[in-house]
Amino acid sequence: MNEKKVINTTAAPSAIGPYSQAVQLGEMLYISGQIPLLPDTMVVCSDDIKQQAKQVFKNLAAIAKAAGADLNDSVKINISMTDLSMFDTVNQVMTTFLEQPFPARACVEVAALPKGVKIEVEAIVWVKPSC
Repeated sequence: MNEKKVINTTAAPSAIGPYSQAVQLGEMLYISGQIPLLPDTMVVCSDDIKQQAKQVFKNLAAIAKAAGADLNDSVKINISMTDLSMFDTVNQVMTTFLEQPFPARACVEVAALPKGVKIEVEAIVWVKPSC
């Protein structure tokens, strides 16, 4: 029987609310929405959407790694943005962190995000069994 396991790493920002960075159940890892905070300072990395997207994906990759997984094994990505006119920029950043075949994905525009950031991304990642 699988047990729920909380994943936590100092290589990604700590939770800013009552949630875990990620929870693993069996071979599935559920990474909470990441915003562009720098792990060491918990400060938003930049006001630029491209830099924010890069930091978000760095945070997601660090959490996946802490679980023994790889962000490339994502099966579903959910993106929330405050301005969908920056959709192409986020797509460009995403392709520098993920290879084909790309995961399933949703992208929605929202009125606001925590700390006034422009993007938040959550991921569901397959944790390949070790030999």
